[in-house]
Amino acid sequence: MTNLSGKKSLNTVTLVFKLPYYTQWGQSLLIAGSEPALGSWNVKQGLSLSPVHQGNELIWSGRVSVATGFTCQYNYYVVDDNKNVLRSESGEKRKLVLPEGVQDGDVVEIRDWWQDASEALFLRSAFKNVIFNGSENAKRELKTTSLNKSLEPEDIVVQFIVSCPRLGAGSTVVVTGSNPQLGRWQTQDGLKLNYVGDSIWKANCLLRKSEFPIKYKYCKISEAGVSSLEFGPNREADVDLSSPKPSRYVLLSDGALRESPWRGAGVAVPIFSIRSNEDLGVGEFLDLKLLVDWAVNSGFHLVQLLPINDTSVHGMWWDSYPYSSLSVFALHPLYLRVQALSDAIPGDIKDEISQAKKQLDKKDVDYEASLASKLSIARKIFKLEKDKVLNSSSFKQFLSENEEWLKPYAAFCFLRDFFETSDHSQWGRFSQFSKEKLDKLVSEGTLHHDVICFHYYIQYHLYMQLSEAAAYARKKKVILKGDLPIGVDRNSVDTWVYPTLFRMNTATGAPPDYFDKNGQNWGFPTYNWEEMSKDNYGWWRARLTQMAKYFTAYRIDHILGFFRIWELPDHAATGLVGKFRPSIALSQEELLSEGLWDFDRMSRPYILQETLEEKFGSFWTVIAANFLNEYKKQHYEFKEDCNTEKKIIAKLKNSSEKSLWLEKEDSIRRGLFDLLQNIVLIRDPEDSTKFYPRFNQEDTSSFNDLDEHSKNILRRLYYDYYFARQENLWRQNALKTLPVLLNSSDMLACGEDLGLIPACVHPVMQELGLIGLRIQRMPSEPNLEFGIPSQYSYMTVCAPSCHDCSTLRAWWEEDGGRRSRFYQTVIGSDDEPPSRCTPEVANFIVKQHFDAPSMWAIFPLQDLLALKDKYTTRPAKEETINDPTNPKHYWRFRLHVTLDSLLDDKDIQATIKELVTSSGRSFPGKVDGAEESGEKLAKVQLNGKP
Repeated sequence: MTNLSGKKSLNTVTLVFKLPYYTQWGQSLLIAGSEPALGSWNVKQGLSLSPVHQGNELIWSGRVSVATGFTCQYNYYVVDDNKNVLRSESGEKRKLVLPEGVQDGDVVEIRDWWQDASEALFLRSAFKNVIFNGSENAKRELKTTSLNKSLEPEDIVVQFIVSCPRLGAGSTVVVTGSNPQLGRWQTQDGLKLNYVGDSIWKANCLLRKSEFPIKYKYCKISEAGVSSLEFGPNREADVDLSSPKPSRYVLLSDGALRESPWRGAGVAVPIFSIRSNEDLGVGEFLDLKLLVDWAVNSGFHLVQLLPINDTSVHGMWWDSYPYSSLSVFALHPLYLRVQALSDAIPGDIKDEISQAKKQLDKKDVDYEASLASKLSIARKIFKLEKDKVLNSSSFKQFLSENEEWLKPYAAFCFLRDFFETSDHSQWGRFSQFSKEKLDKLVSEGTLHHDVICFHYYIQYHLYMQLSEAAAYARKKKVILKGDLPIGVDRNSVDTWVYPTLFRMNTATGAPPDYFDKNGQNWGFPTYNWEEMSKDNYGWWRARLTQMAKYFTAYRIDHILGFFRIWELPDHAATGLVGKFRPSIALSQEELLSEGLWDFDRMSRPYILQETLEEKFGSFWTVIAANFLNEYKKQHYEFKEDCNTEKKIIAKLKNSSEKSLWLEKEDSIRRGLFDLLQNIVLIRDPEDSTKFYPRFNQEDTSSFNDLDEHSKNILRRLYYDYYFARQENLWRQNALKTLPVLLNSSDMLACGEDLGLIPACVHPVMQELGLIGLRIQRMPSEPNLEFGIPSQYSYMTVCAPSCHDCSTLRAWWEEDGGRRSRFYQTVIGSDDEPPSRCTPEVANFIVKQHFDAPSMWAIFPLQDLLALKDKYTTRPAKEETINDPTNPKHYWRFRLHVTLDSLLDDKDIQATIKELVTSSGRSFPGKVDGAEESGEKLAKVQLNGKP
């Protein structure tokens, strides 16, 4: 073609995009993509769409002219009037390749369907590379889709495009429908689709204009020839023949193959709790291979772990707390198998290993002894093999790929041991991190270079051993699910290297809830989100990238912290007197306008003499003399040296008068804390004109001694602060941070959403495709004592217990009244319940969870062992992993049976496998991942019109 000037012009086609989507007032849709015609991924320069009502749908459409050979990637976005993104699609970027044969002047209509986050889950590595085995898709022959026929004026080319991420090996896809070309609803005569990569199947079909509208459905055919027609109503397509230039090509990309909800099951156990014939007193990464074998035999697709990062902050058993990371990148040396460090371990070291194995084979984990023994043995092997290992190509590659975190970690460990503290503020000139100081610390030729290399060596072997276990799990179609802790220890590599990312004068915790009526104080510094955002949360992205080397799924610990965090001053020891960050405070002006003016009265501890007499009896005078000043008659305030919780603890322990209260120190501490916490408002330490309602303010005498008008105002402001005014702020905060995490890897993400749940949390989790957690004894529904598993939503993990509460057996034995209520309301029996959790009771509760609609049912291993009397001889209380009410809890639970012997017990594996299969959940080896009910329904539908 030539234009009037005689120059050859570009052949163009018109693209018409259409997408059904209901928006709210002030919202619109646009497309941004990889090419200039679609804004080159600049959303503000993308293609704006216009809405038109068609029947019951709101169709957004837009058109653009492009060259005939046009290809691009693109996505849809919901934006406000200023083109700020309010919501974007999930999953992979869309790819547009025009069909063969498109000619100059043609109109190509692209009919899309919004890519929902829940649908995109099956494109995550947990499904794509493990359960549905991406290697099988990689083996599929990629085919092009062409017609090999010239078009007549009445012809329209329809391209069927469908995503099938759950397709099993050897399966194919056909489209069947009302037209002869689609087999007239006979699957065997339907149009076969070609696999084009990334779980997408396509086929072109030549139809006459007169054949529209068409009705159709997709159908998958397994390798064995079993046909499964998709669920739901027929899909429909029509063309606008009244248009001056109707579409010549119609690309029908209207969502994924509709299948019955996929459901799977898993087992949860901390690595340190595993017992095997090979370990040295604590579970090890290589033990995961045994656990994976047991999981497969029992019908499980998933193994869930607690955090596995190095926690060696204090050099004692306090470090058993797995959520207080020394480094968010380094693995814990505790999980090293020393026997696997070398193929040539000398006899004397082998003898030492055998001796250690006997000495450390205890009922519980001896954290300090196990770690010390492993490091001692590893140092001896390192001395023998360091040159060989450090000069190997695999080690050099490991060092090169990980040096950004590995070198600071090794330097930190050296300085920690040299100064005998992890508190880097005590390290003199090394307290401030710099690249120059780091380079000197890790440089070759220093006297301590072997120490630095030893830490490299340990991390290298931990990487090799965990990678081996992870590869084994993938091969067996078992997901390894990790845990992303919400915080880091304030004396950690991360706070040393990146101090500006943390608010070091604060601590993280949780307000009072099911776990602890006084709240929790975890001691971690809170995050400086504003600073983190400057490099698009690079530290978080690096964490997730590191986790994805080993895991294909992960649990986001305390996901509420990404909406808002419970922030405490660093001088607090408990978790009660905190505030949410971010949050909209009560301003001084707001309080004054409500008639509240005595801010000191409401924000200082309210201590009257009668309160002291009531709390401490005749001992009150000793308390007053040592801890308080009388600032006016019968009104007291704390002395300067004990006006915080941590100061109170220190004074009780170190005062020259401590002999007076030695035998009742705990009760006096609690009493003094009660006095300190007897406030109604918390004054912001960074802005004295802002205030926050003290949690459970009505429990205080400070509140109850106020006049009724003030009480009513404070009640209303309390409700507004905790349950109303923050919702939009918290939603916006989560939508800034969580998508960055989710897009940093292709792992499947689950969020631990227990506790005080703001109204905005579940809608945001649903929008982002985050799977929530449901624990039966902690129902999220109000006015329910026990959750009802049969009513859980699909996007959840359900479990009878978790590591933060007692096991099923222990919970059953704890409270007779609660046990009777559960027996009556849940089990449905008026009989007297058994005093212990018998295998029959355990089976009932476990089966409830297997049968639940939740995508995942994940069981602590202790709850599964309760299915057999043989494994219930140990006192139930000893199976508890963590006590959240005790900040110095020793995390040392260890199974009383080895994985080796569990693998030999075919009965319990068969019992669990039967519960999995009878519930319709998927299991390793299940053909095509199809639900049996779906196959039955499909077979019925295939005999006639659906």
